[in-house]
Amino acid sequence: MNTYEPRPIDTSAVELPGDLTGLTEALAESAHDHWARLRIAEGWTWGEQRDDAAKTHPNLVPYCELSESEKEYDRIAATETLRAIIALGYRVERV
Repeated sequence: MNTYEPRPIDTSAVELPGDLTGLTEALAESAHDHWARLRIAEGWTWGEQRDDAAKTHPNLVPYCELSESEKEYDRIAATETLRAIIALGYRVERV
């Protein structure tokens, strides 16, 4: 029986300032590059279709070549990370 109940940090009251848009995009791109680097190190290569046995994946391309829906997946992760940081009482500011 699975009793796992995800409990992410409550970020519902956090609104990101508009000046974090560039940071969000940079983090999204970095997250994609990190994912891609790990897959390549595991022997994955680009392929038109994802094939776990052959270790091919269509998203093993530079971030700028991803579809908007794939970019949005990374943007959501970056945005939620920033919102969680702020919800925990930290500030995000450029120095």
